[in-house]
Amino acid sequence: MKKILVTTLILIITLSFILAGCGSQNSSSLNSDKSSPEPSTADKVFKIGISQFVEHPALDAACKGFIDGLKEAGFEEGKNLNILTENAQADFPTTQAIASKLIAEKVDLILAIATPSAQAAANATKDIPILVTAVTDPVDAGLVKSLEKPETNVTGTTDLNPVYEQLELLKEILPEAKSIGIVYNAAEPNSVIQVNIAKESAKQLGLEILEATVANTSEVNQAIQSLIGKVDAIYTPTDNTVASAISNIVKVANDAKIPVIGAERGHVDGGALATLGIDYYLLGKQTGLVAARVLNGEAPADIPVEGSKDLKLIINKKSADILGLSVPEQVLSRADEIIEK
Repeated sequence: MKKILVTTLILIITLSFILAGCGSQNSSSLNSDKSSPEPSTADKVFKIGISQFVEHPALDAACKGFIDGLKEAGFEEGKNLNILTENAQADFPTTQAIASKLIAEKVDLILAIATPSAQAAANATKDIPILVTAVTDPVDAGLVKSLEKPETNVTGTTDLNPVYEQLELLKEILPEAKSIGIVYNAAEPNSVIQVNIAKESAKQLGLEILEATVANTSEVNQAIQSLIGKVDAIYTPTDNTVASAISNIVKVANDAKIPVIGAERGHVDGGALATLGIDYYLLGKQTGLVAARVLNGEAPADIPVEGSKDLKLIINKKSADILGLSVPEQVLSRADEIIEK
């Protein structure tokens, strides 16, 4: 009987140790699971789709700036970023096809460069974050509820120009100017907005606006020719059709000794006389920094759409010489850059 009791006690004690050991092991395992770090953005390779409306210097610069802005914020292609780039080459239906393709690729974020690409992307998805740039009026384009609080899956930057200040610059360089020609594509909402602003600004500055509209780049020369003899200067807004044909516009205008005032530095690089405008590389970089915030977890709906933080006064001295025009010293002294060649 004693042997049975002793044996039983030994079994109970042994089982107690075994169960205690299992309990300790399970507890340790659970604690280990709880202490395991959650996956972070640093461990993920993000896929970004870029939808660009057309290839020209301004939009190309915005695209490069965007990628550099992301890199500055810690997101670099080949490390934690995979970038898919598509270009619609100014074809509106293609913007829709690109949007569908990027959605099918399951990208984490879309950059839409210019209004048509932005509208196509926003119409195609309400879930994937969309960053826009080179969009003149995101509210009018139906992309956001307001610039301060988008309340949609869209945010980014606007390239709305200081149109009044640009026409004021024109008057400062050409004080005797009375009539200004504007060539633009009436199918681009961003261009129509700028022309309407120009008309209101012209009234205050004692200028008359003459319009010449085009549907594509092949119509630009004829449109410019229609303004020759009727205007004292030509103003080129941030219009994608115009930007793609800026060198042709400048050639026709220079031959007629008519100065061209551009809306952005790409126009001046292409031969326009001057601008007080946006640097699209810097605007793209600004957009890239906003995109980094989205990749780090912020909601586009809560991030305000930003305007350009850095306008540049640029003078093309070579064009002034071709025109036989002397740019006033008070303008030259304020210039951020003077192009000599």
